[in-house]
Amino acid sequence: MQSQEPLTVEEVAKQLRVSAETVRMWIRTGELDAIDVGKYLIYPADLEAFKERRRTGRKRNPENKEP
Repeated sequence: MQSQEPLTVEEVAKQLRVSAETVRMWIRTGELDAIDVGKYLIYPADLEAFKERRRTGRKRNPENKEP
């Protein structure tokens, strides 16, 4: 069970500076995990995992060492 309060689609959209419809599309396509209780709710840990998967740029060394 998740320990933090879930976020609404609108809260996630505001945080990521995208439209609520974009967030719903990510949920429908399986890119962003959510629960459906008549409306979508997103746990903060799932949002962080989504953001990490979509991170661009140089890949980080898991041990934080320079290549």
